Amino acid sequence: MTHVVVVGAGQAGSSLVVKLRNLGFEGEITLIGAEDVPPYQRPPLSKKYLLGEMDLERLFLKPDAFYGENGITLRKGEAVTGISDGKIELGDEVLSYDHLVLTTGSIPRHLPAAIGGSLDGVYVVRNLADVDAMAHEFGAGKHVLIIGGGYIGLEAAAVAASKGLKVTLVEMADRILQRVACPQTSDYFRSLHTSKGVRIIEGVGLDHLMGEGRVTGAKLTDGTELGIDFAIVGVGIMPDIALAKAAGVEIENGIKTDAQGHTSRPGIWAAGDCASFPYKGGRIRLESVPNAIDQAEIVAENIMGADKEYIARPWFWSDQFDVKLQIAGLNTGYDDVITRKGDKDGMVSFWYYKGDQLLAVDAMNDPRGYMMGKRIIEAGKSVPKDVVADPAADLKPFM
Repeated sequence: MTHVVVVGAGQAGSSLVVKLRNLGFEGEITLIGAEDVPPYQRPPLSKKYLLGEMDLERLFLKPDAFYGENGITLRKGEAVTGISDGKIELGDEVLSYDHLVLTTGSIPRHLPAAIGGSLDGVYVVRNLADVDAMAHEFGAGKHVLIIGGGYIGLEAAAVAASKGLKVTLVEMADRILQRVACPQTSDYFRSLHTSKGVRIIEGVGLDHLMGEGRVTGAKLTDGTELGIDFAIVGVGIMPDIALAKAAGVEIENGIKTDAQGHTSRPGIWAAGDCASFPYKGGRIRLESVPNAIDQAEIVAENIMGADKEYIARPWFWSDQFDVKLQIAGLNTGYDDVITRKGDKDGMVSFWYYKGDQLLAVDAMNDPRGYMMGKRIIEAGKSVPKDVVADPAADLKPFM
């Protein structure tokens, strides 16, 4: 009987095993996760779950019992320690496989111990254990330092401010979201956060955290010293490639795959945050829930012999205070940004262009603008800039 082993019980891993069963796969399926809980949603961790608006069970992608009922062996709290031809090692145990899928996801960057990263009261936001560990810190009136002005840092700042904490966010780059968004989007979210009491310091880095055993303060690169109660580090994530690299799988900004999801080693596939794949003549790696689901499902189909290529349609979102940011496309290489006002006050979208070609859209509380932009981008079309700039202009003819 064919045995599919999936290492990494996150969104991609869960999506893949469910898709296999939905496609009628009758072989053996084993899903292995390092955490002691069934696969769960990660985006709500730093938002609704941390705010206490979502119970643990609602995080789960499927009830725990689902896996057994569908003939899927879910092994929780276990780590794969090695891969060889047709076999994986879990400590002293060896499992044979016909297909191995690596959906190992990503891991957060930590601060070096030399600048205080190992002090108590210093947290990252990536998994359930991370969020559970910091939840008790969110008492009104406490002072939290957020290190990093990307989406994770801003989402954490929004939750902290909403719970009545004093929030200081430091971003080493000239502006928040500099790596991922245009200045207009940065300006929008800077204004939003400062209006809610968040102090944002840009163009200044962290020199080191202070404290004996537990963090009590921070010194910034401009000499400023802050007294703080705890710190949250949001300085990016990296693909979890350790297992693949040790097994001799080719690495290129993640686990390198072809368009179908094959790695450089026969019988081994990859999908999700950890995988890089061909895209428009180049190679990219996407850190998003939609990509994890879609790519994993294509791999499931290809294990069943579909011979399909994965065509990414990038989209993302972020929730901060009462604003939902929705992003369609990839803005890499843009040289112009056009502002389009939405149907109501507070609705706005920023449209990224390279020359006359539409690349991406950032939409704030503007689902209509987002959906229009997404459909136009996915159709490979564009819209004249003067049309986008006119909020009364009808975009339907360009879809």
